[in-house]
Order: sequence, then C-alpha cells, then structure tokens
Amino acid sequence: MKNVPNRLIHEKSPYLLQHAFNPVDWRPWSDEAFEKAREEDKLIFLSVGYSTCHWCHVMAHESFEDTEVARLLDEAFVCIKVDREERPDIDKVYMTACQMLTGSGGWPLTIVMTPERQPVFVATYIPRKSGFGRIGMLELIPRIREVWEKRREELLKSADQIVAAIRGSEAESPGGLLSGDILDETYEDLHGRYDETYSGFGPPPKFPMPHQMIFLLRYWKWTGRMKALEMVEKTLHAMRSGGIYDHVGFGFHRYSTDEKWLVPHFEKMLYDQALLSMAYTEAYQATGHHAYKETACEIFSYILRDMTSSAAGFCSAEDADSEGEEGKFYLWTYDEIEQVLGRDEANWISRAFQVEKSGNFVDPVKGGKTGHNILHLEKPAAERVPSQEISEKSIHPRLASARLKLFDAREKRARPHKDDKILTDWNGLMIAAFARGAKVFGDKAYLKASGNAIDFIFQNMRGPDGRLFHRYRDGQAAIAANLDDYAFLIWGLIECYEATFDVEYLKMALSLQDHLTRHFLDGRKGGYYFTPDDGENLIVRQKESYDGAIPSGNSVAMLNLIRLARMTGNHELEEQAAQISRAFAVSVCKNPAGHTQFMIALGFLKKPSYEIVIAGKPGAEDTEKMIGELRRHFLPNAVVIFRPAAESSEDIVRIALFTKDLEPLHGKATAYVCTNFTCHRPTTDTNEMLGLLNI
Repeated sequence: MKNVPNRLIHEKSPYLLQHAFNPVDWRPWSDEAFEKAREEDKLIFLSVGYSTCHWCHVMAHESFEDTEVARLLDEAFVCIKVDREERPDIDKVYMTACQMLTGSGGWPLTIVMTPERQPVFVATYIPRKSGFGRIGMLELIPRIREVWEKRREELLKSADQIVAAIRGSEAESPGGLLSGDILDETYEDLHGRYDETYSGFGPPPKFPMPHQMIFLLRYWKWTGRMKALEMVEKTLHAMRSGGIYDHVGFGFHRYSTDEKWLVPHFEKMLYDQALLSMAYTEAYQATGHHAYKETACEIFSYILRDMTSSAAGFCSAEDADSEGEEGKFYLWTYDEIEQVLGRDEANWISRAFQVEKSGNFVDPVKGGKTGHNILHLEKPAAERVPSQEISEKSIHPRLASARLKLFDAREKRARPHKDDKILTDWNGLMIAAFARGAKVFGDKAYLKASGNAIDFIFQNMRGPDGRLFHRYRDGQAAIAANLDDYAFLIWGLIECYEATFDVEYLKMALSLQDHLTRHFLDGRKGGYYFTPDDGENLIVRQKESYDGAIPSGNSVAMLNLIRLARMTGNHELEEQAAQISRAFAVSVCKNPAGHTQFMIALGFLKKPSYEIVIAGKPGAEDTEKMIGELRRHFLPNAVVIFRPAAESSEDIVRIALFTKDLEPLHGKATAYVCTNFTCHRPTTDTNEMLGLLNI
C-alpha cells in the first residue's frame, strides 16, 4: 500500500476511502474515467463492493494492495471502484450480467467492460494466484489484455464466448487439481464397504474410524443423499449398543473382534474417545436425536473422571488387561450381577443387557463360553423387557440406577493399567472434542477441561523458542513435536475460539501454525513432513496423507489452514492448503476412502461454505440468541467470528482486519454472512441469518 492516495481520497463513501491508498490507480465512476479509456484504447476494470464485505477486503488485501497486481491492472485498464450501497443502479446492471453469465452473483463483483460500458468478463472474488479452478489476477490480466489487443472483434461480438474462452484456457496447477468428483468417489467407496447387516465398514476386526462417519455426515449435508446419513446412524447406534461400548463406566474400547460389534479388544484409547465424541456430537446436531448427545456426554464423563490428570492434561490409554486377563475388569457373571442388584433387578437388567447364565463371552484362545458376559444392548431396552413389568418411561432411570450400582461394585476390582503420559497430539484431539461439546451442549465443564489442558500444554510442553514437545510425564517434557502435535493442537485451539470467542486461542493457533510452516513444510512439492527440519536424521523423512486410526496430520492441517484463512482473511494460508491438495492428489485418487479427513478439508473448498461474523454486545440477550442458533445447527463448512462492540473489538480486528467496519446495526446484534467468496447484506434478524445459511 502506497502513501500517496489515488483519486478515491476525495470520495465520501467509506468503501471507496478504504481503497484510497491502494497502489491501484482507482477512479470513481465518472465520464472522465470512460473518456480516458477511449483515449488510451483500454478496457475498464470495474470493482463493486461495500465497506463491510468480507471477501471484498480479502481481495483488496491480497490483490489491490499488491504492487505487482496493481502494475498489471494500471497497464491494462482504467480502474474504477463503485460502492454498491451508493450506486445500486450500477450494481444491479452488472450484477444481472454476472448472474446471467455465471449462474450466481455476489460481492465483490468484478467486471471488465469496454469504454462503451459493455461487459466482456464477469466474476465475483478472484484470488491473486490461480487455484482450485479459480483463475488468479496475475494470470487473468495478461490474458484479457492479449484478447483485447489481438481478438477485439470476437471480444465485442460475444461476451459470454469470451468468458468461456478465458475459463477454458485455465491450466492446472503443478501436481494436479482434484475435482469435486473425488468426494462422490469416496462416498461410493465407503458405500461399497458398508456392512448392510451389522453396519460399519469392512470385515472384522472392525475399528470405529469416526473420521469416516464425520465425512459421511458432511456428504449427506452437501448432497442430501440419505444413504450416507443412514450408514452413519446405523453404525453409531450399533457401536453404542454393542460390547465395544463400556455400558457401566462409559467410553469406547479399541475395536470389535467380530462383525457384530460385540466382542471388543478392551483397551481404551484417548484418541478414540475424542474422535468418537465428535462424531456423536455432530450426529446430534445433524439429527437432533438425544441418544447421540447422551453418548457424547457419557464419553466426556469418562474422560473427566478417569483420564484427566491432576495437572489437567489428558492421559493416553487404559489397558485391556487386569490381573493378567484381558477384559477381566469389564466382564460379569450372572451371579455377580445378582449379588450387586438382587434377584429381581438382576433378572430384569440381564434381559436388557443380554446377560446369560452360561455367559456370552467366548474365550478367544481356548474357545467355548467362559460364564462371563459382555454387557450389550442388541435391542433397545424397551423391546427386551416386557411392557407389563416396567413402563417405557421408567426404563431409562432404572437402567441408570442399576448401572451406578454395577459401577460402584466394579470400582472395587483391580483396575487395568493406565498409561498416564500426556501426548500433545492426542490432547489436541480431546481439546477439540471438549470444545465442540461445550459449543453444542452448553456445558461449562467441557470448556474448563479444554482450557485447562491448553494452559497445561502451553506452560509445560513448550521450549523457550515456543516450539512444542511431544510428550510429558513425571514432570518432564521431551521429544520434539511432530506434525500431528501441531496440527491436532491447532485444531483444538480453533474449536476453543469458536466455543468461547476468546481471541487468545486464535493467536495461539496462528503462532503454532507459523512454527509448523517454518519447520515442517515441503516448500518445493507442498505438504508437511512428519518430522521438523531440525529433527533426527532418519533414513527417510516421511510425508503422508493416509488416515489410519487417527486422521492424517496433513489432512487436519489442510482443514486448519482453510479455517484460519477464512477467519483472518489471510489467503496465503489457503494457498498452503491448496499445496497440500496438489502434493497428495495421486495417492488420494488411488484410495479415496482412506483419505476421509482429506475429503472433509477438500469439501470445505469445493462445497458451499460460509464465513459468519456476529457483531454485538458480549453477553447481550440478542447476541447470545444469534450465536446459540448457529451452534444448534449442523454447519460443517462454516467459520464463526465474534466481533464485539467497538470499544472491545481491537484484538479481533488486529487479527481479522476485515471485521473492522462490521458494527452492530442500530445497536442490535448483527450477522454478516458470506457464502462462497461473496457477502450478503447484514441482518439483525436471526431467522433471516438462518435463511442465508440455507437452514
């Protein structure tokens, strides 16, 4: 940005004044500007927007404040800025042209026109560089100039043909661009693996793989394909009902050894609890079914009770074995249940939980029933217990009462070994899960848990240079952090920001992202290495994208970059995400279903997405109502920013400059909604806001 103003400095429009110090030689809409274009035999570059338009500010920052783009613009065009609120007449004419030629519209509106004011090219937001099917300013300007100079008659004859010619001449970026079709291929791949009888994907052993279900929830949201939702719901229900779930103490075991989700490997892992609680939380948002909320909250109860260290970090795992036997802590004989509950209640609860006097647990080594039982709910309790014995309304509290008695009795047993080391990456996942739960369920205990864990990591698991360590135990932090440590903790911080709107979390996320970029990024081919540039020199420095039991660090980082870019208006972050996509395009295409976390990120780029800024007084009733409505709905492709009233907005404005002018309208909480790089009119009406989000 230069110190010498352009001609917009004399205008009254706040939007035009925002661009008065751009290096572009902007002019207001005037006869003089068109006359200059005729005299110099140039086309007009018209940019239409308004002062509170998010993507207008993004385009301004990355393109109109860039000296290289400015030079190309001034050489090729006479450049005009228009405030759509000042000149709705101009806006309506060229917006109509945009909608006719492109099928959509919005702001910023970009028009290239002849000196006679005839449009020859129309678009909305244009990035500085090409990517994801959008041509960038640096490539677009020379192409239009060449067409004007060498193919003028064709240009004047048919504007829509010229637009098609320009779009058709776009070249793919190095490494290849992935189309949205890969999302459909991923769905079809998962559908082909789906077990129609018992749910889940693939043959036993069956792993939960919650990131697959999180993708399918989004695919259903994007496409409306009910089969995607059906696969998720049946799988979540089967797992929650099966023996893979701990019905007494809560939380999920590692995996099921059989196709029915009955016989688990009894180990409990922190990352499974984190990812599965997120899957159930999102399923609740998507469907409103209370059982999903109940399951997520039970997982959180387990973590708070058994897996949170006195220092506030989250422990890694609990063993499958106790007293030398796998599952001994979790298995029950009929006689043990009767001793705890008494004969009548034991008889009732045994029918609900499929308990058999001979046992339903088969010894995995010797074979044959052992007399022990894995508690599970093959059918809903209401179907298992005759209606004349107990009303459906009283089943849930009676189950809860019996469960507590069994839990108290089980606590007297020798517990499995707990691995109490604290890992940054797994803690990052659990932080993200608690923050998501706090946002959706409104439980302050979840916010406290996530906040305490963040404080612990930042106080105890960072070096003097601010870089992370991977592991903490017995008062010592050690081992240089890897890609997953940074990516997963950044994920948690982003979730904590959206749950609290505490700008410090956003600052922390951006700081860690800077470390990740500086020390892990492959600047030549894109993507992140698993180890830092100053890490141990192994025989190979790996860089991978495939999702295993936990999502790929590269895929999580890709989504983080997109969300941070949309929150801050920093397009460089989104370009890094694009580099990750290109870097792994070949491997992703070979195995789409093995990259579901990658597809979640790609879907944020390819499917409708939203940036939502709520401007209002913190804690005010109308502000809380607007935010509450957003949190109630399933909006996977959205970022939400809170811009407090002017007197307290300095921190968020410093990070997200585009929020500077987003004030509450008429003193009321106001929603600023941008969709697919274009911004809608701000609204103080919550229902109108939801309408803009297609809810």
